[in-house]
Amino acid sequence: METLKSIMETITSMGATAILPLVIFILGLVFRMKVGAAIKSGITVGIGFIGLGLVVGLLNTALHPAIEYYSKIGSGFTVADIGWPAVGAAAWVAPFAAMVIPIGIILNLVLVRLKLTKTLNVDIWNYMHFLVPGALAYFVFDSFFIGLGVAVALSVIALFIGDLIAPRWQKYYGLEGTTCTTMIHIGWTLPFAWLVNKVIDYIPGLNKLDVDLESVQKRLGVFGEPAIIGVIVGALLGLLTKQDITKIVPMAMGIAGVMVLLPKVVGILMEGLNPIGKSAKEIMQKQMGKDAELNIGMDCALALGDPATVTVTVITIPLTMLCALVLPDIKIFPIGVLMSIIYMTTMTVMVSNGNVIRSIISTLLFCIVVMYLGGYVAPGATQFLNGAGVGLNGQGTDFVLTGPWEILTYWLSTVFH
Repeated sequence: METLKSIMETITSMGATAILPLVIFILGLVFRMKVGAAIKSGITVGIGFIGLGLVVGLLNTALHPAIEYYSKIGSGFTVADIGWPAVGAAAWVAPFAAMVIPIGIILNLVLVRLKLTKTLNVDIWNYMHFLVPGALAYFVFDSFFIGLGVAVALSVIALFIGDLIAPRWQKYYGLEGTTCTTMIHIGWTLPFAWLVNKVIDYIPGLNKLDVDLESVQKRLGVFGEPAIIGVIVGALLGLLTKQDITKIVPMAMGIAGVMVLLPKVVGILMEGLNPIGKSAKEIMQKQMGKDAELNIGMDCALALGDPATVTVTVITIPLTMLCALVLPDIKIFPIGVLMSIIYMTTMTVMVSNGNVIRSIISTLLFCIVVMYLGGYVAPGATQFLNGAGVGLNGQGTDFVLTGPWEILTYWLSTVFH
């Protein structure tokens, strides 16, 4: 078991840019692609993810002066928002961690073969979204089997949610042959955004307000171009947070760069994925009939090529920080939450069909709820993190520990312990 755990930790520690090329290459061979074509697809997907990482890093750099400005205003936050990288790494301390990936893959293949799901989840990197709640359950209940059961169950549930959202995902983002299996977002952000949109449908005036970037671009001409919108939004954010000109210009250009570059790096990703999807579809139809479908389950980052995701992110981040400062009883300053907002928007924008106003409302409300839930689950999260050897001074939490399954797990632990 320790050997298997060490192998899995080594693989996942390399990150998505190393794991995905290998997974895509193996899938290419399974779906009878030529070796050279499979290698090219794998490398192209890896390059695409490197590009995504660089562009998201550029966004974080551009927004840093604004985040720093707000972080100095407030005080009295008693819980550290440590961010998903530390939480994801801590989950591997659970004794069953090494078993989750092979069990999840085998179950996925069986379910596809039995035609019970159309989703083939290749997003091995994001198995952490199954491991984290499983590890939390293990530490608060001190039960190997409860922890393993939670993690494996979520890996299966993600497949069925992937089936449900695939049509809308493909229609809105144009990502044919794919779906999303990032559980924290498809199982938590998405249903929350759906509920908010249903409520907005009953609010007179607001329910008729439809602002999407495509219509803005048509009305404003060159001023509606993604690059110009990025410059304007970045400059306004710089002015709002009282930056000097030496910081406002880099912020504006950084955000403009993100608006332009993200769709291009997503295009590189799809260039690598499309041959795999085509080969998979052909094989599935030969073996299981012409009506057989197969969608490749991927990270929600695949949807970041839509300009609305960046626009909503940049507007929501300062609003979230402001809410953390003015709303009562929020125990965390949302550093980790802010890191996750760009990924949240892939779901809120999709559910809102690109309506920027609805997307901002649902994303901001979601961040507020997450900040409160982060404080609620902090005792259990701290028990998990300290048990995993993170060594916190005081309490700690993170956005990925606020999903309904983590909240339910922690609540049950308080009831039965």
